[in-house]
Amino acid sequence: MGKKIVVTGIGASSPIGGTATESWNALLAGESGVRTLEHEWIEKYEIPVTFAAEAKVRPDTVLDRPIAKRLDPSSQFALVAAKEAFADAGAPELPPERLGVDWATGIGGLWSLLDAWDTLREKGPRRVMPLTVPMLMPNAPSAAVSMHFEARAYARTVASACASSTESLVNAYEHLQAGLADVVIAGGSESVIHPVTLASFNAMQALSRRNDSPETASRPYDVSRDGFVMGEGAAALVLETEEHALARGARIYAELAGGGVTADSYHITAPEPEGLGASRAVELALAQAGATAADVTHINAHATSTPVGDIAEYTALMRVFGERVTEIPVSATKGATGHLLGGTGALEAMFTVLALHHRVAPPTINLVEQDPQIPLSVSSQPVPLGAAPQFAISNSFGFGGHNAVAAFRSYE
Repeated sequence: MGKKIVVTGIGASSPIGGTATESWNALLAGESGVRTLEHEWIEKYEIPVTFAAEAKVRPDTVLDRPIAKRLDPSSQFALVAAKEAFADAGAPELPPERLGVDWATGIGGLWSLLDAWDTLREKGPRRVMPLTVPMLMPNAPSAAVSMHFEARAYARTVASACASSTESLVNAYEHLQAGLADVVIAGGSESVIHPVTLASFNAMQALSRRNDSPETASRPYDVSRDGFVMGEGAAALVLETEEHALARGARIYAELAGGGVTADSYHITAPEPEGLGASRAVELALAQAGATAADVTHINAHATSTPVGDIAEYTALMRVFGERVTEIPVSATKGATGHLLGGTGALEAMFTVLALHHRVAPPTINLVEQDPQIPLSVSSQPVPLGAAPQFAISNSFGFGGHNAVAAFRSYE
């Protein structure tokens, strides 16, 4: 029997709130963070999709200006979320060598890279910022968090597309089990709402094109879903061994009970149609948690609102749960937040933790007519989970065939 790993702090900066609490309350209220973009580059480059889920609060308005100027937005978001989570955990005091960072991003410092390229072309090499490379590195968010908190156990980075930050949570669980640290700040961040990414995702027909109704564009499981909506932001969880948390009198939200990571090895963008890799990730998470499919009382689904992806995930869930999957309360929170790519798993894991803590499954917005091929138990209103012990999974699947699932148990 391994150590019990618990969640003692949460933080977030999302399209529906500048903090974890604001994001959670907005999610329960059924708010949408998607809106029309008001940037000159939309018209300049004739971007066909004119909306996205930008963060509600810009990170450079929260951080001190000298710090923000040295960080790409992806690192700015990481620092904002991590600082909130660490404070929420009671700012645990421990030797720096016992504090670790497991962070994730799907793409990294895209704005820093492409802004530098524009500067080079327009003004020459002498005007390129000396810190361009340290700002664009995918490990820059992890480094920023570790340096701020003097976390010296380790600072690791995962980059596995949209599964990234769920995988970072699974890594944190294993690192704590292995005794590499007593406390870990884990999560993910992304900030790539940029003309290049919007044009590219649109070219592959992955994005919704509901320019006339951006708030309803992200519509998981709806028969009229036509693609995902890009989002940005970050979320962080402070994880530690139960022994360490209890010794310092920490408040515990939930238990991170286990995780599973697999690969489809099928296609660079399309999910494996039979759900083989995704279902195995769920099964591995349950096994590591010492649980069975019958124990699961809530699912936070990946559910990106793409025609193919939503069905593929349902197929995977059917492999694990059988017909019972139609009875488990499912939340598809990207309807409200859009898709934060490398940050999405951490944000949805945070929502899952709060669902167990408060005993309520968040609503799924914009579901007008549910696809009959996906007969899951989805509600447009918050669903009470009851007073009994709860067990939930949070799914993330990414380009390249990356699958990651985190399992959480209510803390009694």
